[in-house]
Amino acid sequence: MEEYLSFVIVGHIDHGKSTLIGRLLYDTDSLPEEKIEEIKSTCQMLGKPFEFAYVMDHLDEEREKGITIDTAQIFFKKGNRNYIIIDAPGHKEFIKNMLTGASQADAAVVIIDTDEGIKEQTRRHIYLLSMLGIEQVIVVFNKMDKVGYKKERFEEVKAELEGFLSNFSIKPAYMMPISAREGDNVVNKSENTGWYEGPTVIDALNSFRNRLSLLERALRFPVQDIYEMDGKKIYAGRIESGKLKNGDSIVILPSGETATVASIENFGPELSEAEAGRSTGITLDRETKAERGSMICGSGSKPEPKTKIKANVFWMGNDPVKKGEEISYKSTTQEVTCRIANIERKINSSTLELLGTDSDELAGLEAGQVSLELDSPVVVDDFNDIPPTGRFVLVKDGLVQGGGIVTHLE
Repeated sequence: MEEYLSFVIVGHIDHGKSTLIGRLLYDTDSLPEEKIEEIKSTCQMLGKPFEFAYVMDHLDEEREKGITIDTAQIFFKKGNRNYIIIDAPGHKEFIKNMLTGASQADAAVVIIDTDEGIKEQTRRHIYLLSMLGIEQVIVVFNKMDKVGYKKERFEEVKAELEGFLSNFSIKPAYMMPISAREGDNVVNKSENTGWYEGPTVIDALNSFRNRLSLLERALRFPVQDIYEMDGKKIYAGRIESGKLKNGDSIVILPSGETATVASIENFGPELSEAEAGRSTGITLDRETKAERGSMICGSGSKPEPKTKIKANVFWMGNDPVKKGEEISYKSTTQEVTCRIANIERKINSSTLELLGTDSDELAGLEAGQVSLELDSPVVVDDFNDIPPTGRFVLVKDGLVQGGGIVTHLE
């Protein structure tokens, strides 16, 4: 399986996220000619100059509104390196999409309008990146063309950000002046910033490592569906980490049943092995009680299903979630009823003001360090060990209203 460096781009509305994405794709020759012609045609109809942002804002409704309203992933390649861009919206009502996107990222690019400076949404996103444990960070100071490429303005906003970042463990690997619209220091070095001696955005990304190789981690294969085909029972799902091959001994959790992999099922060439990132099916050498939500693990690295965990939670609901209130915990295909047993501390994600310890509720856009109690045991891992089973969303009234990462297993 090819490995990709996935990175999320975050920042305040109108600071240039979509334009940066469009420029990256354009300057790496990753756009087909017909897409370029389509964008040119759309811009002409709207009476606008060529907009790199329309590479991502491909829906007519979004083009007319001038906003990005959903998380999107797009693949590109530069040299021998593969990348996945996760475009995370900046609007408050779309933070849940940003949370979902960022939790999958190996790295982050924080974009700041050098002319406007640091805004509320930028501060919130930086806090969220910190909460999600993303350590590989680039900060790009965009729209340098609007400030005449002045080093003094770059240094001024950079100093303001450094003061803000002193509250966090995040230490950006690079801070750089760019103009996404004009292409300065995105893929190609700019003559307009002769005073800047650092790398371009793409060179900086190329220096980053994949946060961890899921192939080398313990097997986590959540069961999504079970099919009967040609007299065989096929357990289907997506391998989140590790590998599976014919003859492997596995354990099904939380039931604890053991079995041996009889075959790897695939539409196409016959496979004897499947690995992290692949959606596949397997058959077993015996009947089991596995169902949707069961977790298939290697028998040699059997985790203990948990009913109590500690986590960093970001709440996005219009109504608060109260301590002891029943909500749903979803991770991979696992879903159980849970409740917040304790809120050890909570923070206003905009101002970073500590709102108290031992609180009774989390309100909208508040983040908290909490203890969760689950009604049934689930397979969870510390987020830094196995991210797919270390992240979750919280559902209330049928809607995703919160999410977070597991920090400690009780």
